[in-house]
Amino acid sequence: MRLAITKCHGSGNDFALIDARALDLPDAGWAATARALTDRAGLVGADGILLLTAGDDRAAFGMRIFNADGSEPETCLNGLRCVARAGLEALGLTTATVRLKTSHVDVRRDPALAPGVYTVRETAGPATLDVTGWPLTGEGGEIVDRPIAALSPDLRFTAVGIGNPHLIAFVDAIDEAALVRVGGICEAAPAWLPNRANVSFVQMRGDNELYVRTFERGVGLTNACGSAMGASTYAAGLTGRLAFDRLVTVRNKGGLVRAIASADGMVTLSGNATFEWTGSVTVEDDVARDLAVTQRNADEVAAWAAVATG
Repeated sequence: MRLAITKCHGSGNDFALIDARALDLPDAGWAATARALTDRAGLVGADGILLLTAGDDRAAFGMRIFNADGSEPETCLNGLRCVARAGLEALGLTTATVRLKTSHVDVRRDPALAPGVYTVRETAGPATLDVTGWPLTGEGGEIVDRPIAALSPDLRFTAVGIGNPHLIAFVDAIDEAALVRVGGICEAAPAWLPNRANVSFVQMRGDNELYVRTFERGVGLTNACGSAMGASTYAAGLTGRLAFDRLVTVRNKGGLVRAIASADGMVTLSGNATFEWTGSVTVEDDVARDLAVTQRNADEVAAWAAVATG
């Protein structure tokens, strides 16, 4: 199967984007495509694949995402910005509602974060604290700033659902080895957490900034996770570390977003949707072959690099 793809990223969280509105492929086929295109030792390499899909009565278009392991999460806010850009440009829009797996999200073209950086604003939520639907069992209905014995005797977690399930621990310094250990426990899908969860360590950097490092289910350590950044901003407000309804900077290994979380659980992120290159590739037998890049967007790549390293 020959596919037209756009290599893109939101805050360093990178994807192969496919316009799937006219494609008919079963879920198993998309899962296999994801495994082929995300292989870091292969021709493309990415955290996942994004599908621009048809809309519905409420949405102008839709989005699906498949992780590197072929699983399909409920949402991906970094990926959503990339799909939003593709959908807005394809339909000649500046604002839209996007259909996700289990929800709808409003997006719009936003003023550029920096010169040359295509920027999208997305509003998601409301975030929820009820963990019984994840399900996460044996810890009560809500977990707010307290230990989970199966994960760590020392770390204090806040559990937030914002499309995807997130376990967030505020720390003085990011210990990646500890994050991988805790993330690996969740990734193993224990009986008390059968659908797994994303795990983030979050470092406060003053009154208006935080740094988020995430072990993403189905991916592992990632440069950024949009829903984790949103969930972390909400959790910071919930636990009194940040004021609600304040514009804050959320940094990550891949760059940054601007975020606002409200007490009602609604979270807005404004961040980049960078298209690095476009081309086509053949996927056969779970392997990507014959990549042809037809356009490279060097100016966009350079514009984001200036932000990410600034």
